[in-house]
Amino acid sequence: MRKTCLDMVYQLAKKNKKIIFVGSDLGAGVLNEFKKKISSRFFMEGISEQYITGMTAGLAKEGFIPYFNTIATFITRRNFEQNIIDLGLHNLPVRLIGNGGGLVYAPLGPTHQAIEDIAIMRTIPNMRIIAPCDANEMKKLMPQTVNIKGPLYIRLARGGDKIVTNKVKKIQFGKSILLGNPKDILFVTTGITTQECLTVANRLKLEGIKAGVLHNHTLKPFDEKKLLKFSKITKLIVTVEEHLVNGGLGSLVLEVLNSGKSKIINNVLRIGINNAFVKKYGSQQDLLNYCGISEKKIYAKVIKRFNENT
Repeated sequence: MRKTCLDMVYQLAKKNKKIIFVGSDLGAGVLNEFKKKISSRFFMEGISEQYITGMTAGLAKEGFIPYFNTIATFITRRNFEQNIIDLGLHNLPVRLIGNGGGLVYAPLGPTHQAIEDIAIMRTIPNMRIIAPCDANEMKKLMPQTVNIKGPLYIRLARGGDKIVTNKVKKIQFGKSILLGNPKDILFVTTGITTQECLTVANRLKLEGIKAGVLHNHTLKPFDEKKLLKFSKITKLIVTVEEHLVNGGLGSLVLEVLNSGKSKIINNVLRIGINNAFVKKYGSQQDLLNYCGISEKKIYAKVIKRFNENT
């Protein structure tokens, strides 16, 4: 997914002279072709993310569309004030590309785990947020990012994720995608939790339970209408996110259901990371399992809650 995203930045830059790429201490060879062919619009800065945010804000004020790429924790947590003052306040078209949203950098510990980035970024006025679930979706969304007004945070997963959107006819910024039949259970997902929940939904189908997955590649602006529509026809809503349960997708869903005066608001199961630092080390999958966000753990929690309700 990361490679697709950055390759698309290069392809878009070849067509649009306003597009600039700025990296922060990225590995050797990242976007080499961009560097060779459009060197005047390629910048590789050091470990200076807060400065770079100000730099890209200045470029945006001059009419450019900067795409700034670095590790997700650094571009959100470290840059919080700059993202608010330099980008949000002035509503500037800077595209922040965060590598490793969620537990991707599991072996590096809590300093590199972007598990509160959605909560941080969605509090910023004018900030938009997308978290695609696979490379196909990323490829379809990236051209749309050029014309989005104001700042945008692009949350990247690990890469190599299973393609699940190849049969989706239309992938549009701001519009969620329903996969399956949510008559009994509606999973509300973003990023790679979509793949996990699709597997769970298929398993539930074998048991006669109809479950659908409402995938939200766009978290801000959120597709409130579609959530409220499907909340009226399901028995249980389950939010699943590779993020703290505080302030992320689950909180957002509750806010929308509350504002829409939905009767199902008391029957929402939120699955994510508890409000604590993840003390374990290992692979991303190890930590997903430890935090209860793996397919097996999601299934166990959902089937228990569903049986309690019925």
